[in-house]
Amino acid sequence: MDEKRLEILERAGSVYMRLGIKSVTMDDLARELGISKKTIYKYFDDKSDLVHSIVEMKMQMDQALCMNCINQSGNAIDDLIQVSKLVAEHIGNVNPTVFHDVKKYHSDAWQLMESHRWGFVLNMIVSNIEKGKEENLYRNDLNAEVIGRLYVSSIDTLFNPDIFPWPKFTFQEVYSELIRFHIKGLVNDNGLEYLRQKIYNGEF
Repeated sequence: MDEKRLEILERAGSVYMRLGIKSVTMDDLARELGISKKTIYKYFDDKSDLVHSIVEMKMQMDQALCMNCINQSGNAIDDLIQVSKLVAEHIGNVNPTVFHDVKKYHSDAWQLMESHRWGFVLNMIVSNIEKGKEENLYRNDLNAEVIGRLYVSSIDTLFNPDIFPWPKFTFQEVYSELIRFHIKGLVNDNGLEYLRQKIYNGEF
């Protein structure tokens, strides 16, 4: 990827995450980045193309980071805890209007996010459940596919301002409760004992 294009993607992504998308015009963005609009349009057709490219880049980065967490972790509980910390860190600084803006005004980018959730995230959760069952940390009676779909569906709720209005509820706060609820519903007695040890050690 062209170095300048990558720089614009990274810096524009940071601006949108901080300020939202709809409220930031291309003039505003050029000012924030300290470059001309002409430079932005050299690499991107329009705002929708830029947003789509940012989302695509972030999805690829998130997938790589999640897989890196899993490869460096230990058992299924460790995997889930490490990935949840990564997710909480990433969504903690996101302007709450971003997801609404993408869904309403940038449908192609939203489809990318949906494909990421219902593809990569779903497969990751299903694989984690199967791994936990094999390690005798999760209950044997779990239906991994059903639970995976319930988990992914719950992410929609997380970003629904009618259910969790901001700033009364923050993304990090709601997601932390979701992941605790999720893990505690998965573990058997062995897993619960291991989880308690992680909590006692301040690792979760």
